[in-house]
Amino acid sequence: MHLPAHVTICEVGPRDGLQNEARKVPTPDKIRLIEALTDAGIQRMEATSFVAPNWIPNLADAGEVMAGIRRQPGVTYAALVPNLKGLERALAASVDEAVIFLSASETHNRKNINKGVAEALETYREVAAAVEQAGLRLKGAISTSFGCPYEGDVDPLGVVGIAMALLEMGVDEIGLADTTGMANPRQVFSLVSRLAEQVPIGMISLHFHDTRGTALANVLAGLQAGVTIFDGSVGGLGGCPYAKGATGNVATEDLVHMLHEMGIETGVDLPKLIDSARLAQQLVGRALDSHLTKSGPVNHQPGSSATGSRDTSRISPVGIRFGSAGRNRLHDIWST
Repeated sequence: MHLPAHVTICEVGPRDGLQNEARKVPTPDKIRLIEALTDAGIQRMEATSFVAPNWIPNLADAGEVMAGIRRQPGVTYAALVPNLKGLERALAASVDEAVIFLSASETHNRKNINKGVAEALETYREVAAAVEQAGLRLKGAISTSFGCPYEGDVDPLGVVGIAMALLEMGVDEIGLADTTGMANPRQVFSLVSRLAEQVPIGMISLHFHDTRGTALANVLAGLQAGVTIFDGSVGGLGGCPYAKGATGNVATEDLVHMLHEMGIETGVDLPKLIDSARLAQQLVGRALDSHLTKSGPVNHQPGSSATGSRDTSRISPVGIRFGSAGRNRLHDIWST
């Protein structure tokens, strides 16, 4: 199994997680959550969204949030921008990265941003040019990349086509999003591999929802395909208003824990991240779907406090001993 040595985590909870919450989180509490996450070592953060306030009232305070954050050196603070007006607000708030977004599905795109796919791409060409002129980083996110709640299966060639259009605009990253938790690991590996034939693998990121309990399995498939950038949402905050029973994004702390257990570095302090997830739970006033807030990390040294980071240098290959031609041979399972 070929796995990367390091993975970059992009935290989307303050944006994707809070936008649909029934309880409106006050601006100072949003700032407190963002700062707790960066104190835990998060280096990339979707802090908010500069969409029209009447579309997403929970994020109407985008400018105030950005103004109130204690900026950490080396942290990239991103925001979603739906159009030039949103970009102007984002630039005034001194964001580091703009995120443009559209769906691979025509129906979902119209319900989500009130435009067809072709019209959305045309709008974003203007936005991309303005982002380049401003010298910001630009990410293009493709929702419903693995399936649509209205149209069902999504043509992977269509996803690749949208990605290529975004690439022509000059995006620095292409995010494939499993918006309603419809993806499976084989599908993830296949789509990423197909896109990687056209786009450098380092430009591809993945965003999974855990609606049907497959998010971490899909992360593993993405890792095996070579992806090194993954979105997570603290506590598993979020979901999609168009997916009945959606249980939110993959919890950042669950994702980081799995990566650390596999010997993959993230630069994130897991105990502090778990504390951030508990804070998120407190702020929204409901139980979240995080596993780590309930179980804690694996303790490899019973009797001592768990750090959540595994020392893989001590791991020996697991083997099976069996007879063949009068001799026992040890086979390394990891090589199969």
